[in-house]
Amino acid sequence: MHPYTNRLISETSPYLLQHAHNPVDWYPWSEEAFEKAKKEDKPVLVSIGYAACHWCHVMERESFEDPEVAAIMNEHFINIKVDREERPDVDHIYMDAVQAITGSGGWPLNVFLTPDRKPFYGGTYFPPQKAFNRPSWKDILFFITDAYKNRKQEVVEQADNLTDHLHNSNAFGLSVHTNNVFDVSKIDEAFKNIMKTADREWGGFGKAPKFPQTFAISFLLHYADIKENQEASNQALLSIDKMIEGGIYDQVGGGFARYSTDAEWLAPHFEKMLYDNALLVSTLAETYQFTQNEVYKQVIEETLAFAERELMHERGGFYSALDADSEGEEGKFYVWDYEEVKDILREDFEIFSEYFDITPKGNWEHKNILRTRKSLKQFAEEKRMGEQELGLLIKTGKEKLLAQRSKRIRPGLDDKIILGWNALMNTAYSKAYAATTNAHYKEVAEKNMQFLLWAYEGDNNLLNHTWKNGQAKYPAFLDDYAYLISALIELAQVTGNHEYFNKAKVFCETVIDNFSDNESPLFFYTHKGQKDILVRKKELYDGATPSGNAVMAYNLYRLSILFDIREWRNRSEEMVNALANVITKYPASFGVWLSLLFEMIDGTKEIAILGKDWVKTLQEVNRIHISHKLVQAAENPLPPYPLLDGKPETTENRIYLCENYACRQPVNTLHEFVSLLQRK
Repeated sequence: MHPYTNRLISETSPYLLQHAHNPVDWYPWSEEAFEKAKKEDKPVLVSIGYAACHWCHVMERESFEDPEVAAIMNEHFINIKVDREERPDVDHIYMDAVQAITGSGGWPLNVFLTPDRKPFYGGTYFPPQKAFNRPSWKDILFFITDAYKNRKQEVVEQADNLTDHLHNSNAFGLSVHTNNVFDVSKIDEAFKNIMKTADREWGGFGKAPKFPQTFAISFLLHYADIKENQEASNQALLSIDKMIEGGIYDQVGGGFARYSTDAEWLAPHFEKMLYDNALLVSTLAETYQFTQNEVYKQVIEETLAFAERELMHERGGFYSALDADSEGEEGKFYVWDYEEVKDILREDFEIFSEYFDITPKGNWEHKNILRTRKSLKQFAEEKRMGEQELGLLIKTGKEKLLAQRSKRIRPGLDDKIILGWNALMNTAYSKAYAATTNAHYKEVAEKNMQFLLWAYEGDNNLLNHTWKNGQAKYPAFLDDYAYLISALIELAQVTGNHEYFNKAKVFCETVIDNFSDNESPLFFYTHKGQKDILVRKKELYDGATPSGNAVMAYNLYRLSILFDIREWRNRSEEMVNALANVITKYPASFGVWLSLLFEMIDGTKEIAILGKDWVKTLQEVNRIHISHKLVQAAENPLPPYPLLDGKPETTENRIYLCENYACRQPVNTLHEFVSLLQRK
């Protein structure tokens, strides 16, 4: 064992543990590392990645495992390894710095700091020899060493300038916009801007590499519903359809990979992240409600089955990710040889292979990624088979391949359990239950929520960020709180358990007390008591996961209705107004903000359900597609909730449709309620 391993060997991060054997003298993010840098007057290298990161593994093999390279790093630098999923706050700061330097970012992220944490140079992957128009890692190390020793003043000036840039980027939202943002024309403008980037042949938005962009799809579904716009509906459904037909969707085992490297969704980057699958299930649930197409229900079932089979902890939490690589090769676990499939399926092979595009030459690097080119119905008609008969053949074939695949060496599992990502999956289960009425999904959501409230909650309603081996670590970030509050609101709506609403309100108060900015309505990403970072940033864009500020604005809006708190409604509107100029101009980057703006303009359908059959009625109401709704249900009127309080007691079943607490005459059946919804 290398003498340097002990510093990382005590960490719980799978990513840091992957590097524990390196000859590099790695430190975790710590005061010890920066004190040593100050004492020895050395620059600090912060190398950031995550366990499922393919290029992180490549750079480790090529450079960090090389004793000669490690010797250079150990002599001239204090080296820090950071798991971006454990410390997203650190990652956000230095990613912004590297993007300012190079114009792009990614992982691994390698950034050089002064001993007082200020960045002055950085980049992403560097090869062992000069290639891809990139200098070699050794060249970078020697360049930085020379600059720090011989041009120290230039380094300090660059570090100060970059730090000023980081502080200035936080000024976003300080000015108040009054350009009539709450006007329906803004929504039409945003729709047009989304459609400018739409791929009308293969679905999705923009060119390769293509990401799911579920926030844009969700907006399009609401726009299609409210505006009766066929173009929006077509693009939303095309995007979903092409993804679930492509290789980004695991046709054998369910679940989605991170993104597609091509425009056709064929060849994914094979890592599977918890948050991607959570967000896609939520969108699929909404799509199923919108269309009642059983294909979407099947994909929900297969994806959640994957999550429970491969990512679930016995206590009900979900692990973070599965690696893209196995046996040192990207995608090896998921791709197939033609002859291998033929041997497994035998008499069913011909039909199965044609349906899933399996050929002798392969469709990706001489191997086969399963994908479909036609719907089951269309393919069955061409083969003159019954759709049910073909469906059974396909189902049986997939089960056989899954059984065979389970014997392979599996990709690495990132087994830390992240609060915010689990909250996103909790929301997915609530929405899946609402759409499908499968009681198992409600049970999983409630078990998961019990785990989250038990494992992460500390004193004074403060939360932690990660959990592993019975240990919760790191103060929770804004995203953790925001996603958990949102999950509690969703879970309360599908179960009728108002304690979840109450808990959401408590955590919202915690966020206001600990994450607020006195100079703007927006929230900081980090807790006010956290002192080990250079800048308290505000994260506003939707990335792979939704903006914590956008979700908090939505939370404040919904809780203001549930508890009649005008101050929270005002703050939510101020937050949206602060981003008025960019929400509609760049909707792909501000999708959650846009959905909230749309709901504020359109109005929220406040639905109250009372009576002895409230459980059944709640399930019926939740099953149908209703844009911009908030649901509360109980047997009898229930203070202090304004939607339920003050209404007459009844033994009958009553469904109220309200807006701004003004309710129409209640109806007794779902059919009557749907008719009520359809009246303008």
